[in-house]
Amino acid sequence: ASPTKHRREHFEPPVVVKLMRKMMAVYTAHRPRPTQRAAVRSASMPLQVVNGALMQCTMGVAPASLTVLPDNLTKGDSQNKATVMDFRPMVNIASFGMCQSPANPQVAAATAAAMGVLTPMPCVPNTVAPWAPGSSAVTINNFAALLDSDQCNCLCTGVISITNAGQAVIVIE
Repeated sequence: ASPTKHRREHFEPPVVVKLMRKMMAVYTAHRPRPTQRAAVRSASMPLQVVNGALMQCTMGVAPASLTVLPDNLTKGDSQNKATVMDFRPMVNIASFGMCQSPANPQVAAATAAAMGVLTPMPCVPNTVAPWAPGSSAVTINNFAALLDSDQCNCLCTGVISITNAGQAVIVIE
């Protein structure tokens, strides 16, 4: 080995090296991970919802995908942006599999026929009002943009919420 190439331990006492290693281990263990930063980012600021976003109903058994028609495509966008008016059943809001709501007439009839045992039936969303509250800052075609914090009510007592906005948060440091 060349005399100019020495290991770092030769120039620093072993106690200093140990202390530096401990400090690096503490820093590595406690620094925020990318997923933690993304979670903090999305919790503090709602995301705009796009085509393909995932939704869940409190009375449904499976998630559904939001369909946004191309009339909300703005110049330069790659995804159709959702508005509060994208609430039409079976057009924008697909079925959530099976409905478990006793307020659903089909479920009530099946439950009565099963002598009171709750019997889920196929879900057909029954939304008659727009998503609420919508964005107060962004409009698309004169309608408020849909945010991942908005909700839509089903007449069968279900509350539909966005579980994934359909777009990723990228944090650059």
